[in-house]
Formats: sequence, C-alpha cells, structure tokens
Amino acid sequence: MASWRPGWDLFPASLLSFWTERHLCTLTTLRADGRPHVTPVGVALDLEQRCAWVITSRTSLKAVHIGRDPRIAACQVDGRHWSTIEGSAQVLTDAESVRRAEARYAERYRTPRPNPERVALRIDVDRIVVSQSFAAEI
Repeated sequence: MASWRPGWDLFPASLLSFWTERHLCTLTTLRADGRPHVTPVGVALDLEQRCAWVITSRTSLKAVHIGRDPRIAACQVDGRHWSTIEGSAQVLTDAESVRRAEARYAERYRTPRPNPERVALRIDVDRIVVSQSFAAEI
C-alpha cells in the first residue's frame, strides 16, 4: 500500500486510467455516532476542477452525513488493483455544480436518469491510497 497527494497535472497514467474506466465504487461517510456508512456509488474525477464528483438525491443518507461531517473515503476494486480517495465533501445544490457532476458521471458511466432532487457531492481530495500494483508510478 502506498499513498499519493494529488499533483493533478502529473496524475500517474495507470491510476488515471483506473479512475476513468467504468468501475463501481463505494463511498464511506460517517454517521452521527461515528460509525461508517458505506454505499455503492459512481465517482467521477474532474481534473480541470481538481476534485471528484458523486451524484445523489438530496435526502440520501450520504448527503445528510456529509452535511454534518464532510470526511469521506471513496474506494474501487478490480481484482488485485484498488484505490481509495480520501478527503472532504460538500453537498452542492446549485444547477451549475449538479450539471457538471452529471456530465462527469455520464463520461465515466452513462447519462443519469432525471432526478429533480439531485445534488452534487464535490470531493476535495487530500490523498489517494493505492494497491501495490500502482505504487511504482507514484
């Protein structure tokens, strides 16, 4: 295991590929009592804005938890390859942020279904933890 603080202009190629290929992720948020809440999500990197995005409904537990405690971890696994984004998230409701998050999601996964309750979770990445398979590049 190794970790890397994002130098967004120097993102290692294999790690960038891993975070742009279609992989389901998990997002871990913290409940009020400190216990982790883990849910499946799509996470999309945004190199231009130097963040990652998740889309969800405004009433989802992940949005509620982030509103109280912004600390998150987002992980994806493919066989022996895995990587975890650690950072803080904010719940954004403005139309521009939601559209940007939907566009990034569509690039990696598919066009999301309409959802008038949709919000964007913007993740500011503190570090990325990686499996040994990516460690040589960071």
